[in-house]
Amino acid sequence: MIGVVRRFVLRLLATALAVVVATQLFPSLIVIRSDSPLATVLVFALILGLLNAFLRPILLLLTLPLNLLTLGLFTLVVNAIVFWLATVIQGGGVQVADFGAAFLGALVVSVVSFVASRVIT
Repeated sequence: MIGVVRRFVLRLLATALAVVVATQLFPSLIVIRSDSPLATVLVFALILGLLNAFLRPILLLLTLPLNLLTLGLFTLVVNAIVFWLATVIQGGGVQVADFGAAFLGALVVSVVSFVASRVIT
């Protein structure tokens, strides 16, 4: 049980770090607007993790024909939609300029999360 909680916390921190990296790479596209940016990024990472756990599989199933047609590249669009939805749900702590910014943010978060999951497990 402790191992599960530890992995969850490590993944949450990795996602938060990925969001910070995305804001540093694209400062005009992804912005953290808050008095306490650390708490904002952690809440955003939690929301993003929950959406990835529950909503993303449903979206991937609904877009399966497009995913097959594009040989899996439409998954990047689904990731961008989930990233944008997380910014909307959070209410403005992390803001993205447009869909392209959400796409870039989701791409950075995906790469960092992939690397982190390989290191954690």
